[in-house]
Amino acid sequence: MNETRRPPAPHPAERARTIAARGGRAALLPSDGTENRVTPVLHHVHPRGDATVLLPDGHPLVEAARRAETTAVLEVADHAPVPLREPVRGLLWITGWLRTLDPREAREAGLEVAEDRPDPRLLDVGHGVSVLRLTPASLVVADAEGTTSLRLDLFAQAEPDPFATHEDHWLRHLELSHRDVVGLLAQHLPEHLRGGHVRPLGLDRFGLRLRVEMSDEDHDVRIAFSRSVGTSQELAVELRRLMGCPFLAQRR
Repeated sequence: MNETRRPPAPHPAERARTIAARGGRAALLPSDGTENRVTPVLHHVHPRGDATVLLPDGHPLVEAARRAETTAVLEVADHAPVPLREPVRGLLWITGWLRTLDPREAREAGLEVAEDRPDPRLLDVGHGVSVLRLTPASLVVADAEGTTSLRLDLFAQAEPDPFATHEDHWLRHLELSHRDVVGLLAQHLPEHLRGGHVRPLGLDRFGLRLRVEMSDEDHDVRIAFSRSVGTSQELAVELRRLMGCPFLAQRR
């Protein structure tokens, strides 16, 4: 019996770093026996896997983590850039120890975050907002490619996908202004999925992902490029190849 070969995809650590870099919606889940989900004022996952989390002064979790380190899970959700019935396309869970930083540490942490991700909410540090640090013990990434537990060193060594910061704009433009292109790309779908509503779901250096919304369920399909790409020019060649433009597909 022949096993179907899966298209090449980014390594799980790269997918996790991409979710972290995109900075999607986050929730903090304390391990205190309750099911409370805390929405941070701001969160930032650092390349080494630890996370800086901002919460309002006086929040019970701020006080608990000031008295003693407490365990918690930071859940970062990667939402599709186009409206879908099921918008979450990936999740990153960081489990570790949470502690509240003192004022000096909080200022330093705010400056460190600002270097990577300037945000006006950082100006509230020390003025109604406290800073907490989550030191990781384990990381798990889950998406259409699978669910994988990651070693911290692999996460730290990986880089986000080269198109992570531009993906949202490109896919929204594809959805709103180039439905004809989506139709051409749909020719690569399996026969039994071609009657569904095809939406652009994701883009990375290995290929394009489409969401097919059927009447009963959704299907995510990866359409592979002929090679890994790293620039917008290389990406344009591969997209035209998938659309059926052979004169451009010969360019290298």
